[in-house]
Amino acid sequence: MDLKDIQNLIKFVAKSGASEVKLETDDVKITIKTGSDTETTIVQQVPMQAQMPVQPQMQAAPAAAPAPVATEAPAAPAEDSKYITIKSPIIGTFYRKPSPDKPLFVEVGQSIAEGDVLCIIEAMKLFNEIESEVSGKIVKILVDDASPVEFDQPLFLVDPS
Repeated sequence: MDLKDIQNLIKFVAKSGASEVKLETDDVKITIKTGSDTETTIVQQVPMQAQMPVQPQMQAAPAAAPAPVATEAPAAPAEDSKYITIKSPIIGTFYRKPSPDKPLFVEVGQSIAEGDVLCIIEAMKLFNEIESEVSGKIVKILVDDASPVEFDQPLFLVDPS
């Protein structure tokens, strides 16, 4: 199962309104739980005989991640409705620059065009460049560098004017 399949599954479950979906194959076990406040996705890639000892550790880590997300997400829509919110298309780790010794992709006040790389999100050891789908000016960056992000979490506020 590749990253695109997992992303599509997450989107499907989020839209379907199901509260929990479990999928197991020979080498991957995926559990997606949605609740009224948070959405939790657990992805394990382990041999089936090693499944039991690893499972509690994997479930404990994602459970702690939604708490900061819940405090940041409501703040973005309340600020200014005239801004466009750029959201995370995947779950992973947010990076503002391509490597530690390189400059930032974008900064507050910088003008961006459609197709400009805004950040990188690392998911399952893959570095995914997140490109802008709008033109405008960066008003606010809503996530700290090297922070975990959830699917559909607001990352940037852009003034399209």
